Amino acid sequence: MNLEMARLFRSISHGVYAIGVADAEGPNAFTAAWVMQTSFDPPMLALSINPICLSYRKLMAGGFFSVNVVPADRPEWAGLFARPADSDKLAGIAWTAGQGGVPLLADAVAWFQCRLAGTLASGDHVVAVGRVFDGRLNFPEREPLSYRDTGDLDGSAALYPDGF
Repeated sequence: MNLEMARLFRSISHGVYAIGVADAEGPNAFTAAWVMQTSFDPPMLALSINPICLSYRKLMAGGFFSVNVVPADRPEWAGLFARPADSDKLAGIAWTAGQGGVPLLADAVAWFQCRLAGTLASGDHVVAVGRVFDGRLNFPEREPLSYRDTGDLDGSAALYPDGF
């Protein structure tokens, strides 16, 4: 485990998001920190996803995803949605189904609905770009959770190489 490398990369500021996906077998959600806006017009968002995960297969099959902004007062969501997909991560969470059945979390600071527009392989992940076609700012007064504030909740420190 390279804690120094993990600390270095955690200095890049970014939020924590619950990404909703769905296919014919149902919805799922996963924790993501690598999310960014890529265009004003049309509005586009990109996220990074591990292609070995169930959520990647659901995203490719369903063609839609949601980006739910995790509130700072819900840090447990970061761990909840990082769990393996063999558990019902949405149990006990208030949500509605968006386009394609993707979860829109009622308690999120905000959510965005996106149609998958393209992908790009990037090392051990895939960058998925989506066209935003709907969104809602649910709680403008709430602060979003910062990835840095989660510590090593997701265990990512073990994933960094020993050097460059």
